[in-house]
Amino acid sequence: MTTARFDRRPYAGADDLRAMQHLAARLWSPGATWHVGDLAWERFQHTGREHEWPTMLWDAGDATAAWGWADSGHLGLAADPRHPALAGEVLGWFAATVPATAPGQVRSVTVSSTETHLFPALERHGYRRAGDGPFFLHMVMDLDDGLPAPRPPAGYRLRAVGDADVPRRAAAHRAAFHPSRVTEESYQAVRRAWPYRPDLDWIAEAPDGSAAAFCLVWLDEANRAARIEPAGTAPGHRGRGLARAVCLAALDAARRAGARRAVVSPRGDDAYPAPARLYRSLGFRECARSLGYRPA
Repeated sequence: MTTARFDRRPYAGADDLRAMQHLAARLWSPGATWHVGDLAWERFQHTGREHEWPTMLWDAGDATAAWGWADSGHLGLAADPRHPALAGEVLGWFAATVPATAPGQVRSVTVSSTETHLFPALERHGYRRAGDGPFFLHMVMDLDDGLPAPRPPAGYRLRAVGDADVPRRAAAHRAAFHPSRVTEESYQAVRRAWPYRPDLDWIAEAPDGSAAAFCLVWLDEANRAARIEPAGTAPGHRGRGLARAVCLAALDAARRAGARRAVVSPRGDDAYPAPARLYRSLGFRECARSLGYRPA
């Protein structure tokens, strides 16, 4: 534990996102909530929502040591365990930003089962584990031993996304995750975000030229860790093994780019079991799960 002076400041743009990502990379483990790619995807997949997302950073010297991101009564956070007081400061800011009396708001916080350094602050601030509802698995696989060759069905082609593919790539996402708010504009913003790499953004192209399935992988070079976020298949093309094929192609590209491990976080509850089954079949194994907290 260290003693330091913390400077609190509101999020002000892309430089601050990089600071949040750098903290996520420093704290990363396979069971962590945040990977650098999660932050890029979550911040840019929708346009026009910055005013909905109060976000605060705490700096210790020239490094960000904690941050909190509020979205519709929910808090995402990261806090360096070397500074135990910071988790409480983030929770205090969240309580002031999203009052319990706000109409229609029920405060909630999600952390990973591996982020035990956050548990005491949550309990001190009156949060208790939510015993029901959806949750996410944190899954990991080793890429050092190679991957099976992807086998797309006849007529489909696996390839990386190019500039001309943005309209069909955004359309495929909306079809797979209806009613998604991803647009061509927002997907272009994702492509401009660090650390997006076009060679790690793959589609399964259908015989008619549309994007039938997709898998975007983000590479944290410091940890040599790849993250799938997102992957999906358009409804008219499901049941043909396309998700498996396109994920294997994207993961192999990440392995060749230097990744030694890959992580993904599908739903773990019984209401949405298919993605976890897919990732287990690829070789992912569970290493942690999300934990939801609400005020007692």
